[in-house]
Amino acid sequence: MSERGESGTPRHVIFAPLADGGRVDVVGRRISEAIGLGLITDGEQLPSETELAGALNVSTVTLREALSSLRQQGLLETRRGRGGGSFVRAPADASTARLRKLLRETGVHELREIGDQHLAVAGTAARLAAERASADHLDRLRGLIDQLAAAATVGERRRADGRFHIEIAAAAQSTRLTRQEIDLQGEIGELLWIPLGEAVQLDEAVAQHREILAAIEAGDGERARAATESHIEHGIARLIEFHLQLAQR
Repeated sequence: MSERGESGTPRHVIFAPLADGGRVDVVGRRISEAIGLGLITDGEQLPSETELAGALNVSTVTLREALSSLRQQGLLETRRGRGGGSFVRAPADASTARLRKLLRETGVHELREIGDQHLAVAGTAARLAAERASADHLDRLRGLIDQLAAAATVGERRRADGRFHIEIAAAAQSTRLTRQEIDLQGEIGELLWIPLGEAVQLDEAVAQHREILAAIEAGDGERARAATESHIEHGIARLIEFHLQLAQR
């Protein structure tokens, strides 16, 4: 079975039926988040319109409107003829100026609210992953840590970091937690890598990811949750500090 059809994977969640009305903007956000996080890769062909509409439980008209919007955003391209269809175009890394503007306009209270939600989702996912993760899940987590350590650009680091947390939720074998983690990474993932983004932060993030994985591998749910919460709290505190610096300029 292809990864698209496997339960317990992030891609299974991406192509799962929508439960919030199937509006055009909801469909577009679902697919654009997946592209931005690298869950659907550059050059990959999407399923046919009929197959994708059926998987998402939306009408083909709604799907076509969503795909049209994504093409206008430069996230998809259409190829005609045999072997044609909708193909992913990975977005360019977001400009630092745009992200700094976004962080400047995001208040401290909102950053704390996002942090609180992420603590609840990711901490619970890590605890459950320690109980439920399969050997395949652990292999994918190790691979994502290696990807983060070897990442050459801030965009690559952001995607490897986000996918690590999403994969933990998948390892918890919870579709709801995986969906929430994808949404959170889509909301704040880019911001987490703009304050420093260089070797010190990278080495620190890799070490924290290894600590989380070691706890999951050991089956120690409380340790996994504590390590995850510490990792998230550190990132949110750094964002708030940088927000305050930007607000003073």
